[in-house]
Amino acid sequence: MATHAASLLNKSHHHHHHHRRNHHSSLLLLRGGRGRQIIIDDNNQSKQKKISSTTLINSKKMKTNTTTFALRNVDYPEAILFDCDGVLCETERDGHRVTFNKTFKENGLDHVWDVELYGELLKIGGGKERMTHYFDTYAKKDSEPWNSTKDPEERKKLVARFHKRKTEMFLEVVKAGELPLRPGVARLIGEALEHGAKVAVCSTSNEVAVQGIVDTMLPQYASRMPVFAGDIVPKKKPSPDIYLLAAKTLGVDPARCVVIEDTHIGLRAAKAAGMRCCVTKSIYSEDEDFTGADAVFDCLGDEGDERAKFHDLTTPGAFW
Repeated sequence: MATHAASLLNKSHHHHHHHRRNHHSSLLLLRGGRGRQIIIDDNNQSKQKKISSTTLINSKKMKTNTTTFALRNVDYPEAILFDCDGVLCETERDGHRVTFNKTFKENGLDHVWDVELYGELLKIGGGKERMTHYFDTYAKKDSEPWNSTKDPEERKKLVARFHKRKTEMFLEVVKAGELPLRPGVARLIGEALEHGAKVAVCSTSNEVAVQGIVDTMLPQYASRMPVFAGDIVPKKKPSPDIYLLAAKTLGVDPARCVVIEDTHIGLRAAKAAGMRCCVTKSIYSEDEDFTGADAVFDCLGDEGDERAKFHDLTTPGAFW
């Protein structure tokens, strides 16, 4: 690095020499990793001084007849892309599960899905299919609604009605602000936007629900946080399509995007898109295989308890 710096220094020194009457020392500042600033003077003597890793060095006159040049040797992310369910909020535990239970209660049914049981039921994809599976295999044989509804077609209609009502109540829960953000989500979004990176949400869930979470829980950032969700792409995760669409729409390089995911399927989608991926394990995904993730955390962590700050997500940086 010193040889390269010296050659750059000679060129820049020669270029600026005729601007100065006196031959003062020219300095070259190099941005070192982890917030170190390396100063190399004309005699090629290097010394280091500690600076904040948040400091950005710009080319400018530092004092009379001394010109400073900056070479940045770390790349910051151009975009941070968040999944929604299990990443922004624990939507399955605190939203979907809660509104299935509300639906049962509203219809006079004494079924309650606790956190552990719901984890088992999540192995069945789709809300209507999940309810049907539960009534078929978990509920007592003589319990309602199956006890008084024997016809398969009638059972199908009943479950469809329950699911429609459950979806309405889920949106009510979202709009009431009853889905708390996971630790560190708002902090990292704020840091990214403050440093000029773009932020978006990429989810295969219902677009109305995802937009509702962003508008209700992140109103200060919602106008700068586009949502890519639902059927906006035909192929869902683990296909990379939604992440590639987001990168294209935002005008950023996929290799300079960092994805925050919570599932094995989401991780596969991010890596297939050629992006960095940090996993924040959620309650229902903590035992999944996250081989290939660039970093794995229990959560992002609020201020003072951070697992990862925006500055840690550079290339090279704290994690890669």
